[in-house]
Amino acid sequence: MNMQGRSAIVTGGAGGLGAATVRRLVENGVRVAIFDRDALRAGDLAKELGDAAAAVGGDVNNDDDVRAAIEAARLFGPLSILVNVAGGGVGGGRTVGRGGVPHDKDSFVLTMEMNATGTFNVTRLVAAAIGENEPDENGQRGVVVNTASIAGMEGKSGQVAYGAAKAAILGMTLPMARDLAPMGIRVCAIAPGVIGTPLMLGALEHLKEDPAAGVVFPKRMGYPEEYAILVESIISNPYLNGENIRLDGALRFTAK
Repeated sequence: MNMQGRSAIVTGGAGGLGAATVRRLVENGVRVAIFDRDALRAGDLAKELGDAAAAVGGDVNNDDDVRAAIEAARLFGPLSILVNVAGGGVGGGRTVGRGGVPHDKDSFVLTMEMNATGTFNVTRLVAAAIGENEPDENGQRGVVVNTASIAGMEGKSGQVAYGAAKAAILGMTLPMARDLAPMGIRVCAIAPGVIGTPLMLGALEHLKEDPAAGVVFPKRMGYPEEYAILVESIISNPYLNGENIRLDGALRFTAK
């Protein structure tokens, strides 16, 4: 899809992967609504990018906040791109931990809400808006890119909540692509491995092991910009649809 003159929403757009994606889209002529819970940080990024971006503070699970992001994007031009990056977790834990203590249910539910429910909620509302566009020469009206993780395929011990949430996002890809095909909307998901976001780099000193130790090649953490390049490729290639794409340097998680 030709990106020039279109608008996008990037959820979690002020974070590491999100900010890299926002910048890449702007470089390609897209104007972006940066939708993030951290309104201050989103505002700083929007200020840096000038007229090409606007900050929208809010929660992906709040319909009014999502609608505000939709309206902000529409002021820029046809809303044609959604990149769902927002997510995270509230701490790990085994299904049954030390001393026979069961995993906290509330933290599991919250992790699901932050990732799977939030991704679904934004997509259902934004896809309805994208469906109002005129189709291009390929019959396309827009593209949705969701963010999962290789933890959703091969989660480590202690990642049951996060792994389940990201597996749910991977599980949405094909049925979502089928659901939205009559509207001319493609759907793919990216499953990153270990990416050197500011959050990850800040946590390095507290980690016992190098998180990139199992990466085959190149032997390092990924760069947020490499995630953004893949987003660009998905948008640009009209035949990419219904795919979960790993971005991990051939890393495969082991049990621990």
